[in-house]
Amino acid sequence: MRSAEIIRKTNETDIALTLEIEGSGESEIDTGCGFLDHMLTLFARHGNFNLTINCEGDTWVDLHHTVEDVGIALGQAFKEALGDKRGIVRYGFMVLPMDEALILSAVDFSGRSYLGYDLDLPAEKVGDFDTELGEEFFLGFVRNADCTLHIRELAGKNTHHILEGAFKSVARALKMACAIDPDQPDMIPSTKGVL
Repeated sequence: MRSAEIIRKTNETDIALTLEIEGSGESEIDTGCGFLDHMLTLFARHGNFNLTINCEGDTWVDLHHTVEDVGIALGQAFKEALGDKRGIVRYGFMVLPMDEALILSAVDFSGRSYLGYDLDLPAEKVGDFDTELGEEFFLGFVRNADCTLHIRELAGKNTHHILEGAFKSVARALKMACAIDPDQPDMIPSTKGVL
């Protein structure tokens, strides 16, 4: 079973995270940010990942460090769990409807970090969550997972729906990309022979 355990402690956050790629969608999330907890719970369910996260952060400042550092730790977990990426499909994509919102996500575990983030978020906050932090979360993730990730809003008006659609869509794209290719389970999916 491909899994990882990440402990990340800084002056701003203290994070303990576990990830199982071949999971059942079970999660136990406590980041100190209710909206982020909700997003990561549905991320685990839609990716079929088992995920536990406990974060104690400097939330008296704001939620920036917590959100960014959880993204960093989650990216580190995917990188560790996938190892040399032998046998993975490598690419994944999803176009996901969430009521009026329609979100496209595409991922490539290329070994190169890039985020294409195109979400038009009408509200500045959802609950206690500054909506600009969605981009910070995914930046932290891609920089540490060493993957290319595009997230594009094709339609949407409700900020909660757009962000929820993004987390669900990314989870399902990651599930596809992380899957073992039954036709080439022992191959590195690159002509270079390394990712």
